[in-house]
Amino acid sequence: MLTVQVVLATHNQHKAAEFQQILGDAVPGLEIVAYDGPEPVEDGVTFAANALIKARTAAAHTSLPALADDSGICVDAMGGAPGIFSARWAGRHGDAEANLRLLLDQLADLPEESRAAHFTATLALVTPAGDETIVEGLWPGRIAPEARGEHGHGYDPIFIPDGYDATAAELGPAVKNAESHRARAFAAVVPALRALVTEG
Repeated sequence: MLTVQVVLATHNQHKAAEFQQILGDAVPGLEIVAYDGPEPVEDGVTFAANALIKARTAAAHTSLPALADDSGICVDAMGGAPGIFSARWAGRHGDAEANLRLLLDQLADLPEESRAAHFTATLALVTPAGDETIVEGLWPGRIAPEARGEHGHGYDPIFIPDGYDATAAELGPAVKNAESHRARAFAAVVPALRALVTEG
């Protein structure tokens, strides 16, 4: 079988590993390859815009189809914030502990019934020919009063998915890779990835 390469437009190793696990055998003949190109400025005002910026940059740099995501946590009581600013909510990009602590502090006085939130993941698939596919996955839940669990990363220790009493960081990778926002977005993009393999 012909193998089609798709570059994953991220330098985030946690994310790259998560995508590899989620991919599994969903698309035979597809090989996800690492991206070592320039990091674009993510100045979009939506998840979709930022995902497209990254995917377009990676496709142009590598001449390969590129897959990129933009994701974050959205709290209902905060009008959807942190949203696209999730990775730099505390002021410095990628300081997960500070981001998590700030969000907990901001929600400290809210009762459980007012702590609804969801993770959002938007995936963009861009080919060198300029074809673009955008899909979205949502994982609804609520914000826990304190961080719990050793698995996952980012806001996982304070996010309790609907249907569970444990945080995403307590549930472990098997549940997360099956049910998370990223898993749901990936399931939505699988048909487009399969089409690439078929056409390739």
